[in-house]
Amino acid sequence: MSAASTNNEFSLLGHKPALFVLFFTEMWERFSYYGMRAIFVLFLTAPFSEGGWEWSNERALGLLGIYTSSVYLTPIIGGWIADRLTGYQKAVAFGALAMTLGHASLAFETEFMFYIGVALLIIGNGLFKPNITSIISGLYDKYPERKDGAFTIFYMGVNSGGFLGVLLCGFLASNLSYSWGFGLAGIFMLLGMLQFWFGRKIFDGVGEAPSKTVDLSDAIDGDVQVKEEKVASNVQRDRYIVVGILAFFTVFFWAAFEQASGSMTIFARDYTQRNLLGNSATIFKIVDTIITVGPLAIISWVLIKLFGQTFKKISLSNIVLGTSFLAIWGIALWKLSVILPKDNAEIEASWFLILNSLFIITLAPLFSKWWESKFNPSAAMKFAFGMILLGIGFAALSYGASSIPQGAKTASVSLIWLVLAYLLHTMGELCLSPVGLSYVSKLVPAKKIGMMFGVWYLAIAAGNYLAQFVGGYIDVIVEKYSMSTFFLIFTLVPVTAGVILIVLNPIMKKMMHGVR
Repeated sequence: MSAASTNNEFSLLGHKPALFVLFFTEMWERFSYYGMRAIFVLFLTAPFSEGGWEWSNERALGLLGIYTSSVYLTPIIGGWIADRLTGYQKAVAFGALAMTLGHASLAFETEFMFYIGVALLIIGNGLFKPNITSIISGLYDKYPERKDGAFTIFYMGVNSGGFLGVLLCGFLASNLSYSWGFGLAGIFMLLGMLQFWFGRKIFDGVGEAPSKTVDLSDAIDGDVQVKEEKVASNVQRDRYIVVGILAFFTVFFWAAFEQASGSMTIFARDYTQRNLLGNSATIFKIVDTIITVGPLAIISWVLIKLFGQTFKKISLSNIVLGTSFLAIWGIALWKLSVILPKDNAEIEASWFLILNSLFIITLAPLFSKWWESKFNPSAAMKFAFGMILLGIGFAALSYGASSIPQGAKTASVSLIWLVLAYLLHTMGELCLSPVGLSYVSKLVPAKKIGMMFGVWYLAIAAGNYLAQFVGGYIDVIVEKYSMSTFFLIFTLVPVTAGVILIVLNPIMKKMMHGVR
């Protein structure tokens, strides 16, 4: 292929325009997922007078645990279905349709339809998540050197969608009703499906037909190149043991980290000072305006670039996408028009969940540079740092909650402790989550990698379920001991795990037999 044709093919910010169609498709899917997740527990546990169902925290967190754990298992099945039966494109479209119907079911706010909605979201996620990444992989198969950059851009869509979903679904749930919050997530999932389907003609045929091969590694959040390596049986045995150790500690990481959508959201609603006055209110309004308008402006600029490159080829897709963004801008400006004129600032409990996405976008380049430098730590040390940072974040919450009396149902703890916790938790996530799958791919032979990725996702699913199972005891622990004690549990377990990993580091490095 000539240099001229290559340059023309990568004509949008150095990448294929098709990548950005997938970027926006993933953005709407993450918008729907994180937007719904942000108000899930709040809706189930809110009083009837506030539009909720008055479920106990334990019951609500139990259902959340089933949902968040299941979405890490169904992608393995969804990848198999696409490989053998439908192809990637149809699987993504069917998955998006199932999730659209799932959000619509939630909006009915009846218990039967709520369970149906959760089931549809789990099924849809399984079809959507592994196969959209497979399309990207196929688009860049002839250009492996460009894949890392392509997936980096793609996962900016993940964080952009998560950020916007929490921001706007939480706003509608708080200012209109929970049905509107769930419904908004479904509307944008539907628009994302239409934008994808009408834009698929520029995918160069990638994913149109089933490949007739099963590669479970397509279920991962990205693409990992592997090469078969012949090693002695004792060496490979040691490497399997290292993977097992890392997977074991991964369970405990997610069991603590995923308190964000459960007990930490309850803490934000019932125990955090969210009604700000005076200078505090003014500062929050400025910050909220910047983080509302700034990302939207940047993404809109990318959108305009995409229109310039593809409007003649996929005009209907672009019209749907443009309509979506006009709606987003309208809701965002309405949100600011409601908040800015007030003398005070009342922060929605779900708002704090946007901090994770913001901190990832801000800090990920710094951590990436760290991993590429001569100071790059070993796998065990990265996992240890992640665990310890996670524990310190909960220590901040434990300290902030120390003034809450035993058995108290409400309190007004400074929001700084939640902000600090999310910052430390995100730093911990960057030390552990992005590198975990990478180490699996390095330590496991190619013929076993699909199975081992399945095991890894099983560990994450177990962690997500355990998170809400343990979090469901928040009322019992607060009643018998204190809120500070509850968060102290999530301090001691990760920090202890981190210390154990530091002790094991020399042994694990030896058992990796040269793998860095």
